[in-house]
Amino acid sequence: MALHRGAHEAKKSGEQRKVAVNPFFGEANPVAGMDTAPPTHRIPDGPLAPSTAYQLVHDELMLDGNSRLNLATFVTTWMEPQADVLLAECRDKNMIDKDEYPRTAELERRCVSMLAALWNAPDPAAAVGCSTTGSSEACMLAGMALKRRWSQRAAKREAGSRYPGAARPNLVMGVNVQVCWDKFCNFWEIEARQVPMEGDRFHLDPQAAADLCDENTIGVVAVLGSTFDGSYEPVAELCAALDALQERTGLDIPVHVDGASGGMIAPFLDEDLVWDFRLPRVSSINTSGHKYGLVYPGVGWALWRSPAELPEELVFRVNYLGGDMPTFALNFSRPGAQVVAQYYTFLRLGREGYRAVQQATREVARGLAERIGALDDFRLLTRGNELPVFAFTTAPDVSAFDVFDVSRRLRERGWLVPAYTFPKNREDLSVLRVVCRNGFSADLGELLLDALDSLLPELRSQSGPLKGSASKVTAFHH
Repeated sequence: MALHRGAHEAKKSGEQRKVAVNPFFGEANPVAGMDTAPPTHRIPDGPLAPSTAYQLVHDELMLDGNSRLNLATFVTTWMEPQADVLLAECRDKNMIDKDEYPRTAELERRCVSMLAALWNAPDPAAAVGCSTTGSSEACMLAGMALKRRWSQRAAKREAGSRYPGAARPNLVMGVNVQVCWDKFCNFWEIEARQVPMEGDRFHLDPQAAADLCDENTIGVVAVLGSTFDGSYEPVAELCAALDALQERTGLDIPVHVDGASGGMIAPFLDEDLVWDFRLPRVSSINTSGHKYGLVYPGVGWALWRSPAELPEELVFRVNYLGGDMPTFALNFSRPGAQVVAQYYTFLRLGREGYRAVQQATREVARGLAERIGALDDFRLLTRGNELPVFAFTTAPDVSAFDVFDVSRRLRERGWLVPAYTFPKNREDLSVLRVVCRNGFSADLGELLLDALDSLLPELRSQSGPLKGSASKVTAFHH
């Protein structure tokens, strides 16, 4: 109230003045009496009142999109209020400091054991793993372990060679992998051997992947839930092709399963699908706790079948935080709150709860896909039968508009539905993709369909796709 009285009195007297309030603790807003707005690209010379700083940031963030209407992202956008409380209670805990926060460290260990059992590790108690900041870091860690194991094999093979160390490692994967795998190969100087898309196959082909392997292949990456169209890659068939390769050549190539999304869908909805540690060739798996693990952004998981798959020399031990702590991570300090939230969610939902949530999400995706596929304007590529994700493109006879026009017009109504072009060998194909998540209800799906129905008459009346629309549409979120 002091702010309003002061501003009113200044207005009455025809003069501007700053409210004399301690800027660190006061509640008055000094902005009304400031000659200029605070700088935005350098640190201001002086402090602002907490309420003022909050309002400035809050008001600017109002221009962001609504995360619940963002159908580009796989990341969780809703959690229960009790989870919010736990996150707030733990936001100051540093995950690396296991001596200071032993119970948070214990919850991390429990989550690893739970995931090891969920993914059918031969001995869940013996499986090793860790939390990460997300599945991208988890993929980097898994790739590092593959490379180190290859280096150990190569060192034995090259003993006595005239050209030791001349071999260059390679990693085999589909062209549809998440960009973190391209980063991994770039950062760690590994040749990326990618299986291209062909025809209506939009992910890795098992035999084509096996054909790219040689003695310098550190491993093959299989994606359980492609970000391009939501489909599972055939992990069991890939392992069978690599088994046959080993019988012919003696090459023993490990498989890493990038289960960033599918690792938390398939165990609950596709229990008969064999993709995990039941396959002896699968040496490691990662997932995103903040995708279909149902936790807000900031947590992923990497697990190895046994300690043999994770070379000991990659694990560092530090004692300067108060205890002898092993750590395997690219980051050092990172928040423990999301790990706590992951344990809460495992405890809260259990297997039956996860199954119910994921099934409901898949049903929403299937229902939307069916309704959109029934429109003459579109052709479905996938139907939400694996990940609760589906991709579609314009029908062959549609010439008035393209997928980028649809994405742009939906954005005008608050919906973010990405439009993007497929990679090598299918660059002729541009699609829209809808990602359904927990919190995206059937009612919201109806609103999306209403928005699509309302804009189609205008799109159909166009003389052709708008020029340059492809470059203006935000596109592809993993």
